Amino acid sequence: MPERLQETSMIVTGTSDWHGPFKQGKGSLSTTTGTLRDAAYTYASRFDGAAGAIPEELLATGHAGCFNHALANISDHHDLTVDYVHTSVALTMATDDHGPSIAGIHLTVEAKVRARRRRSSPRSPKEPAHGAPSPKPSRYRSR
Repeated sequence: MPERLQETSMIVTGTSDWHGPFKQGKGSLSTTTGTLRDAAYTYASRFDGAAGAIPEELLATGHAGCFNHALANISDHHDLTVDYVHTSVALTMATDDHGPSIAGIHLTVEAKVRARRRRSSPRSPKEPAHGAPSPKPSRYRSR
């Protein structure tokens, strides 16, 4: 389970093991919650389209999930109801003079959001909105 640091923070963990050389070895990916257990990945699954996990795919999927949950949270604080949100994420890998990195994360979002009746006691503009984290642009670098 995620470890709670304070009301608006948490730490989530996962593990990966790798055995062998870069192109011929094999690895596995797991989440602490057990959602993913020993998902196998190889050079070929990452770069050649072979069967197996792709670690970057997990980053893209996680980003989509966080975005959807954040949009629902923001909508709630603006008296909107989310019927559905579907987000597709394209994560672009590139190599520069520092090595491989994530060059960009592009989201395509389709949503149905509608107005609802106003609250009997509207939220103060200074009252903090707690809930799902909002994804922020990131630049991940592998060394």
